[in-house]
Amino acid sequence: MASIRVRERKRSGPVYTVTWRDGGSAKGKQESERFGDEDSAADFKKLVEGYGEKWPPGWVRGRGFVQEQPAEPEVDPAHHFENYALNYVTLLTGVEGGTKRKYRRLVREGMVPWFRDKVIVDGPDAITEDDVKAWINALAAGDPAPHDPPERVRKAYSAKTVRDHHGLLSAILGSATKGQHPLRRYNPCSDTRLPRKDDGDCEEKTYLEHWEAGLILRHLAADVVDLVQVLLGTGLRWGEVSSLQVRDFDHVGGRPILRVSRTWKEDEDGRRFTGPPKSVKSRRTLVLTPYLASILARACRGKRKTDLLFTAVEGGAWLPAVFRRLRWLPALEAARAEGMFKEPRVHDCRHTHAAWLIARNVPLPAISARLGHESIQTTIDEYGHLLAVLDDDLVAAVAFSMEAALAPEVPEDVRQAVELERAAESERVAALAAT
Repeated sequence: MASIRVRERKRSGPVYTVTWRDGGSAKGKQESERFGDEDSAADFKKLVEGYGEKWPPGWVRGRGFVQEQPAEPEVDPAHHFENYALNYVTLLTGVEGGTKRKYRRLVREGMVPWFRDKVIVDGPDAITEDDVKAWINALAAGDPAPHDPPERVRKAYSAKTVRDHHGLLSAILGSATKGQHPLRRYNPCSDTRLPRKDDGDCEEKTYLEHWEAGLILRHLAADVVDLVQVLLGTGLRWGEVSSLQVRDFDHVGGRPILRVSRTWKEDEDGRRFTGPPKSVKSRRTLVLTPYLASILARACRGKRKTDLLFTAVEGGAWLPAVFRRLRWLPALEAARAEGMFKEPRVHDCRHTHAAWLIARNVPLPAISARLGHESIQTTIDEYGHLLAVLDDDLVAAVAFSMEAALAPEVPEDVRQAVELERAAESERVAALAAT
């Protein structure tokens, strides 16, 4: 049985000690607890006896009952950044498999090495605005990520690539703020200041002069000259021109046309297939010059309607990397040996086509439709700076206006109107004087 011993202390007064043996056994461990007053000791003695001569549950020696702090709830693994982000990409609707594959790469390579220890839900481990800003600066500078392996060497991302990464991260974190039970209160990407699209010292697009394009054509292997001429003469994207079929070339009202209705795509496993073009307006019909029509007519000979117009050596579709390595780069090297200093990409044939049209004063709406841009604003953003080629027309218009403004003679109709007004004013003055 538990008992209470009293010990008198001169300075602090009596001390009441409750003693008992663990479990009430004579061989049990001797236990004790001290109190400064008799009532507290008596209450504790009853608790010990009530729990079979054992410490009351939740009682801490020397402190009393201490309320246990609830353990911090474990975060659902689905809310860890990597798991949540990859699941977000998987569940996207209206997005092609190849795009999902690209998004997963952006998450794994451009986000997880920074946010691996972060969670989507609000809390001490949530991604903050400062985390996002530090990440943006690191991408732009090419700085290593906290979870990069030691051998990893990063390169600075272009402004466009940084913006692409930020757009995806913003969509991922923004999704966590929606729904009936949002996981977080706000999106830390909302107010991030991003690098401008035109930041950087170099111009991403390369525009070829006519002689430069001709130089490249002369040094291309014979089996791809027609293909590159169609690229330069139509402004088609690589995926569009390399997926052209015989049935896409036609004549309407005696005029040769080319219908763009498909492009190469990739599924989530990287397998290639043909599908609709990039956007609704990318599905378009182009008028052709007689020369381009003759090229396409030659490419159609002996083929069925669904056969590709332009094929690689083995007969299948050209892969962009293979075409670049085996055909494009050797032609550039030979062209540079003859005085061309530029290093255009295959896609720059499209930019060159647009520049040539602008140089001939073709209206931007017509250029936009030919290139298959979703809106004319895209065309303006991409090529508006090239309108400088119209400077001669602008200068002539301003010069005419200024010459007219500085002309010494007043137009006859204006002069007559002024004289009539003066005569009327004289009559009013005379009438006032007579009264």
